Amino acid sequence: MTILKYSNTNTFFIPARSGGLLVDTGYAGSLGAFYREIKQNGIKAADIRYVMATHWHPDHMGLTGELAGQGAKLLLMDVQVGSVHFSDRIFERDHLPFVPVDENAAAVVSCGESRAFLSRIGISGEIIHTPSHSPDSVSLVLDDGDCFVGDLEPRGYITAYGEGSPLSLDWERLISFSPKRVFFGHAPAYLFVSGGQDRG
Repeated sequence: MTILKYSNTNTFFIPARSGGLLVDTGYAGSLGAFYREIKQNGIKAADIRYVMATHWHPDHMGLTGELAGQGAKLLLMDVQVGSVHFSDRIFERDHLPFVPVDENAAAVVSCGESRAFLSRIGISGEIIHTPSHSPDSVSLVLDDGDCFVGDLEPRGYITAYGEGSPLSLDWERLISFSPKRVFFGHAPAYLFVSGGQDRG
């Protein structure tokens, strides 16, 4: 797994048997910086077979349409279909270069189908719905313990939100997968310590 830093959002490249998966893409207008970053990390554009967004806010999906137009296939969760164009007006307002996403060309997969889908491309894990940040938010949980959670609040915030809150329920689901490392869209990653204090 490679962490890519070229915009204000962490993005992640997960290699797989036949290409790889890019998790989140940063803001529109960062394509040049994206190409420089993958080159510095020894990744070719052709290595990216699939791209997914943890959610469809502008800082997480801005390059998705461009990358799809250059050969990457969009992996779209069924809980996200209605949110694909959430950011279009924001990019238009800001006069940013932006290619709208064609959801009809995407591989639309349910969370329940995600393990089988990922297995077919050589990734062991699954995608779960973690909607406490936004209704379309999902997290990728790998069998090796790495979790990619987008803008999910750290579990230390559960105290503020309360047990039984949407955030608490999201973390209960994540914990059931025995996470080891948690990667956020903006915050530093941390080591997950079961029953203890997580460490950055």
